[in-house]
Amino acid sequence: MGGRAGFFEVEILDWETKKQLCFLDKVFLIEYTGPLFIYFVFYFRMNFVYGLDERFTSSPHPVVNLACICHSFHYIKRLIETVFVHRFSRGTMPLRNIVKNCLYYWGFAAWLAYYINHPLYTPPSYGKKQINFAVIMFLLCEAGNFSIHVALSDLRRNGSKTCKIPYPTKNPFTWLFFFVSCPNYTYEDKVILINRDINANAVTRNIFNFLGQNRWGPGSVSLS
Repeated sequence: MGGRAGFFEVEILDWETKKQLCFLDKVFLIEYTGPLFIYFVFYFRMNFVYGLDERFTSSPHPVVNLACICHSFHYIKRLIETVFVHRFSRGTMPLRNIVKNCLYYWGFAAWLAYYINHPLYTPPSYGKKQINFAVIMFLLCEAGNFSIHVALSDLRRNGSKTCKIPYPTKNPFTWLFFFVSCPNYTYEDKVILINRDINANAVTRNIFNFLGQNRWGPGSVSLS
């Protein structure tokens, strides 16, 4: 998922499949733009989502607005990183993966947004303490995720395509390299999504996280 910036997901292809390739940066831009706009469909409660009685109404719970801000921030960050930070060892992936990846990202964004913005939504059980803790952890993990992406990008300065092993730097957020091979996944899949659950009481993100690990985790250890 989003933390794939420093790693490539290009499969070993036969010659027929190689004829149907698309550029990774374009794929990621499509993947990440979708959830950004899909979420707003539910946030603004369009009349075809929750019914005419709830159309264009707003939630009375401030945490719903906060959840929207966090969601939007995360995907805007992804888009910016795709354009300015990511460097890919191979610039293409199978064209068929666009549909598969978009269904994953767009589908779960809709599922998550549906419940968080639902008129019957109830705020977190422990109130402001739970929300404040989640926001702090969310921001720390976003900073860590970005730091790992920058560290991986620095491995390929000046257009280099040579695979290198990443090591921790003076940035404390990169010290997770001492313990795991893909700290960007650790920050994003393991922590950011869990803290969104704490913030918004949404179990859908845990399912999103689990499926994401099984979809991309095993095949995304190769260096960019």
